[in-house]
Amino acid sequence: MDFSLQTLVDPEFLVTVFAAIVTFATVLTLVGPLFGGNKFAGRLKSVATRREQLRKRNREALFKKTNLRGESKGFMTDVVSKLNLSTLLEDTALQSRLLQAGLRGQGPIMAFYFFRLVAPIGLFIFGLAYLFLFNDFGKPPMVRFAIAFGMLVAGYYAPGIYIDNIAAKRRESIMKAFPDALDLLLICVESGMSIEAAFGKVAAEVGVNSIELAEEMSLTTAELSYLQERRQAYENLASRTNHPGVKAVATSLIQAEKYGTPLGASLRVMAKENREMRMAQAEKKAASLPAKLTVPMIIFFLPVLFVVVLGPAIIKFQQLGS
Repeated sequence: MDFSLQTLVDPEFLVTVFAAIVTFATVLTLVGPLFGGNKFAGRLKSVATRREQLRKRNREALFKKTNLRGESKGFMTDVVSKLNLSTLLEDTALQSRLLQAGLRGQGPIMAFYFFRLVAPIGLFIFGLAYLFLFNDFGKPPMVRFAIAFGMLVAGYYAPGIYIDNIAAKRRESIMKAFPDALDLLLICVESGMSIEAAFGKVAAEVGVNSIELAEEMSLTTAELSYLQERRQAYENLASRTNHPGVKAVATSLIQAEKYGTPLGASLRVMAKENREMRMAQAEKKAASLPAKLTVPMIIFFLPVLFVVVLGPAIIKFQQLGS
């Protein structure tokens, strides 16, 4: 039992396990899309659920009720409610950050506050136990306590970093297909379709390139149908995507809705600007590629090059010396 416990806390064993997990995750990431099904239908189903929520909210507004009262509460919700974590660990921008990550409803909010409480405590206890009971790495107690405290701070910010990472990947997927979606939206509007029908048509067509963009446009279609002010639907779209190009399009649609200006001309200009923005982003990434390749070349290419060039000379010099 002692031998197995010592093996489990051995740094070399932990590094080996971590490397195995990273390798498995990499293989799973590369192979997963080949075996994964089409998630477009599932995303549209979630949008339909959101549409039903909007309809239910409008009904309940007539009776001055709220949809959040009386719902069945899970373990995380009970913990957050009893400890009042939503006030103690309040994050004013949490709702918008979750929407940008594609997480809606009260479940993700409760999960965020729950893990913001549990993650720091768990990492702090794990750090103290490992550094003081199993392996001190030759460090004094104050240094080990500082490392454990650093793990506590990292655990506090870890949920927010995770959400921001999801939101960034989602925003990148949306912006890759957004200029093409604007072109299709322009065609639909100029053909005589209403803006709701145009958004719905584009959402159905653009799902092949970006499920996230199709989801957002379907949700905008639902909000255009059920929200009291149409401008609120456009503002919600801009807030959920958090991208200058989408915000400019939303502002243009709001102005066209308010002043009655033609949508075709505005969408044509916005589509051109977003294509130029996408091209500028691609050029920016291409320009930063040499700087990013410098470190991998120094680490992986130069040592091999030195071995190939200097190896025969060193061997010959040793032979002459002997």
